[in-house]
This record gives sequence, C-alpha cells and structure tokens, in this order.
Amino acid sequence: MGKITFNADIIGLISLFETLTQAQVKDCVMREESLLFIVNENEIGKAVGKKGVNVRRLEDRLRKRIRVVEFNPDVSRFVRNLIMPYQAKSVIVEEGIITIIPDDHKSRGMLIGKNASILRFNESIVKRYFKDITEMKVV
Repeated sequence: MGKITFNADIIGLISLFETLTQAQVKDCVMREESLLFIVNENEIGKAVGKKGVNVRRLEDRLRKRIRVVEFNPDVSRFVRNLIMPYQAKSVIVEEGIITIIPDDHKSRGMLIGKNASILRFNESIVKRYFKDITEMKVV
C-alpha cells in the first residue's frame, strides 16, 4: 500500500467519526454527495452502531450520506465489502484485473452506475490499497 495523505477537512471528519463511534478509521473519501469511511478489520459493528445509530447520527450532523466499509487485506474480500449490499457470485482476481460476476442483472447495473461512475470510483478505492490492481470490471 502506498502512502495516503489527508487534508485538514478529512482529518477533521476522521476525528469526528472515531470520537462518535470508537472505531478506528483507515481511510475517508469525500464525494460531493457522500462520505466513505473505511474502517479497520473487525470494527464495522462499532462503526455502524446498533441498528445503524452511529451512521444516522453522522448523516444528520454532516448532512451527507455516510457509507462505512470494512477493510480486508484480501483483495476479493475487500471488494465484496466495498460493493455491499450487492452480492457477487464471484470476485476473480487474475493478473491485476478484478472481475465481478454479480448475482443478477439489476445488481450488475447498480455496480457499474451511470457512465461507469460507480465502478470507476470503487476501482480507485481498491487501487489505493492494492497497487498491483490495474482494472476492475463487471461482467
């Protein structure tokens, strides 16, 4: 994994998240309409809170949609965590290319997004941690 740097806004968001949830944040990615927090392994329960209370509290406070993903050092498991709540029949990693085979046609569309925006965003997240990954595709 390469070095990930954060600006002051991201550091503030990570601090707020960790204070509210008591979960350790590995990464935070800000988009216009949402925030993605990646938490360390086995911290997802703490991060989300009972019945999602921590996520709702943060969404109300920050006025943004919050998404929490658990990190996993195994790339295929991390991808499965990243694409939740959508399920994949399989996630195949071969020669730096991740191929996601979704359960159904609707999931395929949701995993790709308009103009492949969701797929490219998820690909950029995976590439932050797994430098040998060159491409992600949904078939």
